[in-house]
Amino acid sequence: MALAEARVRRYKWDVKYEFKSPDCYKKLAMTINGKTPGPAILAQQGDTVVVEVTNGLVTENLAIHWHGIRQIGTPWSDGTGGVTQCPIFPGDTFTYRFVVDRPGTYLYHAHYGMQREAGLYGSIRVSLPDGMVEPFTYDYDKSIILSDWYHQSTYEQTSGLSSIDFVWVGEPQSLLIQGKGKFNCSKLAPPSSDPSACNATNPECSRYIQTVVPGKTYRLRISSLTTLSALSFQIEGHNMTIVEADGHYVEPIVVQNLFIYSGETYSVLIKINQEPSRNYWITTNIVGRDATATTPPGLAVLNYYPNHPNRVPPTDPPAGPIWNDVAPRLAQRYIHTPPPKSDRVIVFLNMQNEIDGYVHWSVNNVSLTLPHTPYLIALKENLHHVFDQRPLPDQLYNFADYDIYHIANNTNATSSNAIYRLKFNTTVDIILQNANTLNANNSETHPWHLHGHDFWVLGYGTGKFDIDNDPKKYNLANPIMKNTVPVHPYGWTALRFIADNPGAWLFHCHIESHFYMGMGVVFEEGIEKVGKLPSEIMGCGETKGFERP
Repeated sequence: MALAEARVRRYKWDVKYEFKSPDCYKKLAMTINGKTPGPAILAQQGDTVVVEVTNGLVTENLAIHWHGIRQIGTPWSDGTGGVTQCPIFPGDTFTYRFVVDRPGTYLYHAHYGMQREAGLYGSIRVSLPDGMVEPFTYDYDKSIILSDWYHQSTYEQTSGLSSIDFVWVGEPQSLLIQGKGKFNCSKLAPPSSDPSACNATNPECSRYIQTVVPGKTYRLRISSLTTLSALSFQIEGHNMTIVEADGHYVEPIVVQNLFIYSGETYSVLIKINQEPSRNYWITTNIVGRDATATTPPGLAVLNYYPNHPNRVPPTDPPAGPIWNDVAPRLAQRYIHTPPPKSDRVIVFLNMQNEIDGYVHWSVNNVSLTLPHTPYLIALKENLHHVFDQRPLPDQLYNFADYDIYHIANNTNATSSNAIYRLKFNTTVDIILQNANTLNANNSETHPWHLHGHDFWVLGYGTGKFDIDNDPKKYNLANPIMKNTVPVHPYGWTALRFIADNPGAWLFHCHIESHFYMGMGVVFEEGIEKVGKLPSEIMGCGETKGFERP
C-alpha cells in the first residue's frame, strides 16, 4: 500500500469518573468522553492512530494499552504503566501515536492498577485497505464487547487483595453485553435507602439490542474484557462461523457456543435466516468457575427488523453449557507456519503463594512487582540500579519433581522486578504449566496475554508437561496464531514466538486481580534497536528530571 493512501486517525479523549448504572446499580465508572464502553477506534491497515488522552481522574494515574497492536517501532505507545511509560498524572495530557499494521479485531483498555474493571475499555476495528477483499463475505460489520461488572470499587478490591487478612474479589454481580446488564435490585444487601441506588427502569441498563435485517449475513466481532470470568457466548437458534481470532484469519469453523477468555477477540459470521416474525436471545454465561448461584447470565436481544426492538423473545433464553464443561477447544488452523524449532524453552509454572503472610500469584515462585522507573526507560538509559539485574531461571529448579496436584510448600517464594532477556530475533518456546492453588483440589484457568507479539499455539494437554515427549505432538504444520490463550486447570499450553520487536514487553495473566497479585513476567529484546524515547513517557521514579528537554 502506498504511503500516500495511509491516513491519520485522530481522537481526543477526556477520562474521568462519572456515576453510571450499566446494570441498574449506580456506581462510579471510568468514562471516556462520558461513555463506557469508550468510543470505537475505526481505521484501515497502515493508518496512524493518534489518541490525545487527558487524565481527569483527579486522584489517580492512568495508562491505556492497545491490546493486540504490536507497536512495531513505537514500544513507548504500548500503554503499560511501569513497563513502557510513566503513567499519565492527574490533569496531564499524553498522546499515543502508533500504526495499525494489520487488519482485524483489537481492543483498548486501562493498564494501571485494576482500572480496566472500572469501565475504561473499547474496541479497535482495523479494516483492509480499499480494493482488497477478505476471504469471506458479509453485509454488515458490528462489534460487541463482553465484560463482567462488580459493585465494589477497585479501591475496595485492591485493599482486600493486598491485606494480610486476604479478601478475595468474589464473583461479579453482573455480566455486561456492550456495556449493558441487569442486576436484580431486590437482592441489594442491605436494601438501600437511596431509591436511585438501583433502578431497574433506568434506560442505561436497558438490554443491548442488535437490530438485523432478515436474509443478510453479519460479521460480529465478539471480544472479552472480563475482569475474572471466562464466558460462553451464544445466539439463540443461530450457528456462528468463526473466521478470525485475535486479528488472524482462521479456517472457518461452525459453533453454537463460543468459549471466550479475557483478552480474546473473535469474528463470527451469522446468517439472519430464522423465523422473521420474532426476536432472539443473545446470552453469555460464566464457564470454568461455579458462579451459577451468584452471577446471572448476560442477556441481549437480536432484533429481527421490522419487529419492535423491545419485543421480548417468546422463548426462555438458552441455558448455555454447564459451568465446568469447558472441554470444547477450537481446532483453528492458520496459514503461516512457525519456525520448525526454538532456540530457547522457558517453562512457566503458574503458582499461588504466601509471601510474608500476603497472598500472591507467581511464576516459578517469583511474583512480579513493577519498579518505579519503567523498564523501557531503565533499559534504554542504562539505569541498572532501578530493577534487579539477576537473570530469572528458565524453569523452576525442582520442576521435574513438582507435584501440580497438591498445595505446594512454597517457602522460597519471593517478589521481584527482575526480567527475562531474550536474544533478538531468536525463537522462544513458552510452556505454561498450571498447578494447584493454596486451596486443596483447586486449579484455576489463566488467560495469558503477550504484549508486542503474536504467538503460535503449538499444543496443550492435561496433567504435567513432559519435556521429552509432549513436544513430539506439537502442531507445526498449521497452528493458530494468537496474542491471548488460556491455560486450563491442571493443564499446560505450549506457545512459540519470535523475539523480533525491540522493546520491553509484558506477558501476564489477563485476570485483573491475578496480575495485580503478581502473575506476570517482562521480556526485553533488542533494546539497543529502540529509537530515541519521547520525553512524554518520563517523569516518574528516576526519570523525574528527564521529562523536560
